[in-house]
Amino acid sequence: MNIAIIIAAGRGSRMGQDIPKQFINVYDKPVLMYTLEGFQKNPQIDAIEVVCLEGWHDVVQAYARQYNIDKLKWIVNGGETGQESIRNGVYNLADVCSDDDIIVIHDGIRPLVDESVLTDVIRTAKEFGNGVTSMPYNEQIFVVNEEDETTTNRYIPRETLRRVATPQAYTFGLLNEKYHEAYEKEIGIYGSAYTNTMMVELGVTLHFSAGSDKNIKLTTKDDLEMFKSYLKTEKDDWLK
Repeated sequence: MNIAIIIAAGRGSRMGQDIPKQFINVYDKPVLMYTLEGFQKNPQIDAIEVVCLEGWHDVVQAYARQYNIDKLKWIVNGGETGQESIRNGVYNLADVCSDDDIIVIHDGIRPLVDESVLTDVIRTAKEFGNGVTSMPYNEQIFVVNEEDETTTNRYIPRETLRRVATPQAYTFGLLNEKYHEAYEKEIGIYGSAYTNTMMVELGVTLHFSAGSDKNIKLTTKDDLEMFKSYLKTEKDDWLK
């Protein structure tokens, strides 16, 4: 069984709107519904769990009915941090999943997840126990000089770097074990920690899967405008 955990528990303060950004309407549809539709349409996804802000469960349920998201099986309260929200989603599946089931974790505010990306992260997790969506860096990366932050004398070869995002996929056994370990040892759970960074801090080797530049995260109003542009853009027939 392949289950998607969609994280939609953020308040989205950087977007500067009156409602959480995952519920902002774009062309009369909430951002979160675009995200859920991507998982609903993928035949490899058997069920969906949404980790949501407290007080918004009924809203998610109503939208899911409106947009025919019938794979949505659970809605769980988020935590104080993104990491707590993911943990809540994982723990809620303890009586549902076997150790070999694949759990796909995805940000609710990444509404353009490509079917091929989702398929490949599941394939990678089935083969290696985990898979993390990744993309190469196309820009040069320089390190700020500690003595003068306006200068640099060192760079990191971009060939050695990868941008990692969601979706990420893990066997449930690994995910459940490592979240219990992380919170017992207080490792990998603070600041901007996410599942992938926690796994590395706990000594797990991660395996890269395919990514897409289109898989943007809606953090600012500029991101929202870019998302609108993507929705209006049609691929030219001559592009391979």
